[in-house]
Amino acid sequence: MQLIRALALAALAGATIISTGCSVARNQQTVGSYVDDAAITTAVKAKMAEDKTVSATAISVETLNGTVQLSGFAKSQAERDRAESIARTTRHVREVRNSIVVRP
Repeated sequence: MQLIRALALAALAGATIISTGCSVARNQQTVGSYVDDAAITTAVKAKMAEDKTVSATAISVETLNGTVQLSGFAKSQAERDRAESIARTTRHVREVRNSIVVRP
């Protein structure tokens, strides 16, 4: 079941990359770095979907120039910390900004 969930999440993220791949703002990012950032976001979301201790649907992941921004809600400090750890250990992540709010 988790594998199906992870694959569905990865497919959704992939579709997002394809549909928005040409919408890079001028002077913000190159298309290549946009695709790299989208791949990082997809990888972080997929790892979160596989982890039973993190609610991937309650946490938003955005990436810009290798910096991952986490936001949303966690049920505990442990879940917040685990989400950050997942992001930090994902390949090509330069920095993680954790704005997840703990709301039991």
